[in-house]
Parts: sequence; structure tokens; C-alpha cells
Amino acid sequence: IDVNECTSENPCTQTCVNTYGSFLCRCEPGYELEADGVNCSDMDECSFSEFLCQHECVNGPGSYYCICPSGYNLLDDSRSCQDINECENRNFTCTSQQTCFNIPGEYKCLDPVRCEDPYIQINENRCMCPAENIGCRDQPFTILYRVMDMVSGRSVPSDIFQMQATTRYPGAYYIFQIKSGNEGREFYMR
Repeated sequence: IDVNECTSENPCTQTCVNTYGSFLCRCEPGYELEADGVNCSDMDECSFSEFLCQHECVNGPGSYYCICPSGYNLLDDSRSCQDINECENRNFTCTSQQTCFNIPGEYKCLDPVRCEDPYIQINENRCMCPAENIGCRDQPFTILYRVMDMVSGRSVPSDIFQMQATTRYPGAYYIFQIKSGNEGREFYMR
């Protein structure tokens, strides 16, 4: 008569399966059977693949979970991270004069545009140099300020934005140049 080792002494640390004249030990998902055939040890799922989680994989007993960096939420798939738009959620500390600008993982408070003399402010992002002002003779007619985010990880080279001259002002000439911020020579014009 076969002795059921699983009911009499259960030698396994997790699941015991009786066989004719012997027994087998099985482990729960997330664990693996050790060489002794009896004990189960935690399986480190994070070491199998770097693609289990978008940001960081944390191993736990019999399982794993994903975490996202500060400023990101874990999505319903429990592995992908999405940027929290603090400006949309009104979760920012900008003053009423400043503009909230969302960037990946955080936000920035942008001060309002201030036009320098001889320019005068036309609206929140445009300065104009009046033609009747002698100080405007060799200056650009208008200066337009735009803020845009550039997402990292995009393929390069690629176009970021396009500007176009106008024929609205006869005799006007246009000079396009990068005035500052390109000390590392990351940007170019064509």
C-alpha cells in the first residue's frame, strides 16, 4: 500500500504531490525549487528582463512590482509610467503673474515677458519696436516669445519648429540666427 508522504509528514516547504512509492515537491508561482528538491526560494523576476517595467522593477516574495520616478504615475498595466501634468491638475506653486509650464517629471514657473526699451509690449508674448522711434531703426520690428517642450528620446536630427519670412513689409530684410543657448552646438538652422 502506497504511503502518502504528503499527509503524514509533508516534507515540502510549499506544495507536496504524492506519487506511487514517493512524492514530488512543487513551488508556488514566483518561486523555484531548489536543488534539494524540497525547498522553494524566491525567483527574482527583475533579473530575467530589463523590459518588465518602464522605469524600475522591485523584486518581492514570489512576485515583483514596478515603480515610477517622482512626477510620474504608474498606469493600469502596472508597468508603464505617465508624466503627471501639474499645470493641468493645478498642483503647482506659480504666482498669478507666472505661467505654469509642464516638463517631464515636474513643472517650471515662467515669468511674464518683459519688453526692453525701445520695445513696447503688445500682448503677453509679443514686443514691438514702433517705426517712429529712432532707436528702432536697426532693430527687428517685433519679437515674439514662444515656449515649447522638447521630449527627450526623439530621433535626431529632426525639425523642432519652422519660421517663415513675410512679404508684408516691402524693403524689409530678414536675418535668422540662434542668438544664445547653443554653446554646446546641439542646434542648427537650415
